[in-house]
Amino acid sequence: MYRYDLTDKTLVAERVTEFRDQTRRFLAGELNEEEFRHLRLRNGLYLQRHAPMLRVAIPYGMLTSKQLRVLGHIARRYDRGYGHFTTRQNIQYNWPKLEEVPDILAELAEVEMHAIQTSGNCIRNTTSDHLAGVAPDELEDPRPWCELIRQWSSFHPEFTYLPRKFKIAVTGAAKDRAASLVHDVGVHLVRGADGEPGFEILAGGGLGRTPIIGHVVRDFLPREHLLSYLEAILRVYNLEGRRDNLTKARIKILVRSLGIDEFKRRVEAEWQLIRESSLRIGAADIERMRGFFTAPPYRPLPDIEPAAGKDAAFSAWYRYNTTAHKQRGYRAVFISLKKPDIAPGDATDLQMELLADLADRYSFGEIRVTHTQNLLFADVEQERCFELWQVLQTAGLATPNIGTLTDMICCPGLDFCSLANAGSIEVAKLINERFDDYDYVYDLGELDVKMSGCMNACGHHHVGHIGILGVEKSGQEWYQITIGGAAGADASLGSVIGPSVAKHEVAETIAKLLDVYVEERQPEERFLDTVRRLGVKPFKERVYAATAAA
Repeated sequence: MYRYDLTDKTLVAERVTEFRDQTRRFLAGELNEEEFRHLRLRNGLYLQRHAPMLRVAIPYGMLTSKQLRVLGHIARRYDRGYGHFTTRQNIQYNWPKLEEVPDILAELAEVEMHAIQTSGNCIRNTTSDHLAGVAPDELEDPRPWCELIRQWSSFHPEFTYLPRKFKIAVTGAAKDRAASLVHDVGVHLVRGADGEPGFEILAGGGLGRTPIIGHVVRDFLPREHLLSYLEAILRVYNLEGRRDNLTKARIKILVRSLGIDEFKRRVEAEWQLIRESSLRIGAADIERMRGFFTAPPYRPLPDIEPAAGKDAAFSAWYRYNTTAHKQRGYRAVFISLKKPDIAPGDATDLQMELLADLADRYSFGEIRVTHTQNLLFADVEQERCFELWQVLQTAGLATPNIGTLTDMICCPGLDFCSLANAGSIEVAKLINERFDDYDYVYDLGELDVKMSGCMNACGHHHVGHIGILGVEKSGQEWYQITIGGAAGADASLGSVIGPSVAKHEVAETIAKLLDVYVEERQPEERFLDTVRRLGVKPFKERVYAATAAA
C-alpha cells in the first residue's frame, strides 16, 4: 500500500499544528462558532447531538495493522471504547472531547492518517472495491488510480469550497462492489475497442433527497487523461453548480437541469483546454504508483476445502464470510461487524487491536474496510481459515451473515446524528431479533437491507433490496419502506410500498415482504429479481391487507 513521502508528512503535520491553534483560539473565545465551523469541518469534526464526532479518512479502505492498533488506542483513550466504520470506508468517533481532537490528529499523523477532507464541501475520501487486487473477476487493480486521485484531490486549491461535498468511487471489476453508480463520479476500468486500458466515466449519481443513478459521460477515456478529465468535470460543477439552495447543490442536480448531452458538451469543452497540461499521467507515473500495490509474498499452495469434516458453525462461516481469491490456495475473509446485539459497523478498541494482531498472523499485516461496514482480511491461506475462525468466534467477530438479511447497512441515526429524524440502531436490533433463525436467513439468499435515519441517506436506503427510511410524524418515529433497489452494476432505486409504518412494525413488515418472495420466487431467483419481475403490487397488498380489511 502507499506510504507517505516527505511532502505528505509535512502537509499533515502542518495541518495538525494549524488546527491545534485554531481550536485553542475557539475555546479561548477568540473565534466565534461560525468562524470555527469551517475550520473544524475541514478537519473532519462535526457537532452531533451529544458530543463532537470525528471522521477519520481511510483512503480506499486500506489499513495497516499498525494503523488499526492506533485506531483502537484512540477509541479507548479519547472515546468510549469503540469506533464506527462507515459506507465511505472511514471510521467515526462519536464521543471525543473538542479540546483533545488536536491530540487525536497528532497521533493519527504518526501513522500516516488524518481527518482532512472527510467533511465540508470538498472532494471526500475516494472509495473502491474492497477486493481490489485479489478479486478473480478484476480487470485491473484500481488502487493505484485511487491513490493518484487522492494525491490530486488533497488540498486542491480550486475545489476547497465546492457547492457541496463531492464523492468519487473507482472499480476495476465488472461486478461493482463500490456502489459507483450512486456517486458524484464513478470511474470504471475498461478496455477499449483495440484492447487498450482506459476508463468509463459516470457523473451525476447520488442519493439523499433526490436519488439519481449516474450517467455515462464518456464511454472510453485513455488512462493518461484521467486526472484532467476529472478536473474538467469539477470545473464545470464548481462554476455552474447551485450555491443558493443546499438541497439542490449536488452535481446530480446540475446534470439533470442541463441534460446529460449538454453536460457532456461542457465537460468536453473544458477538457480540451487542459488535456495536455501537467495533469497528463505518464507511463512512469503509472508504474511508480503500481509499485506501491504489488502482491504480497504468497506461498505456492494447493486449493483445499477447509470446511470438509468441520462442524456446521465453521462451514456456515466459511461459506458466507469468505470468498474466492485470484491466488491459488488463498481466500479473502470478511470480518462481520454485524453481530445481532451490536450497532452495525461498530468495533471495540480490543477488537481492533486483536484484528491488528490477526492481520499480522494471517493476512500480511493488512486490513480493509468494506463499503458495507465490515472489515476484510484479503490474503488468508485456506488451510489456516479454521484456526482464524476459532479466534474470531471467541471475539464475537465471526457472525456468519455476509450478504444476508442481517448484514444490514445502518447509519447511526437519532442515537447520535443531529440531522436524523428517527433511530436506526434500535430498528436493526428489532430486525435481528425477528430473524434469528439462520436456516431461514440462508434460505432467502442474497438480500441487501439498508437503513437511514433521515433523507440524507447515509445508510443508502434508496439502493437496498429492502430500504428503510426513518421519518418524523408528530414527534414520533416512523419508517418508510422501499423495495427493488440495488447498488451494483445493475443499480436501481427502490420503490415505496406505501404509507410509513411504526417502529415496532418494521420487522414484521419485512417478514410479510419476505413471505411474498418465498411464495412467488422462481428457482435461483433473488429477492431483487422477484421484485423486478412482479413489481411492487403483490408486496404492497400483503403488507397493507390487514389495514385495508379493518
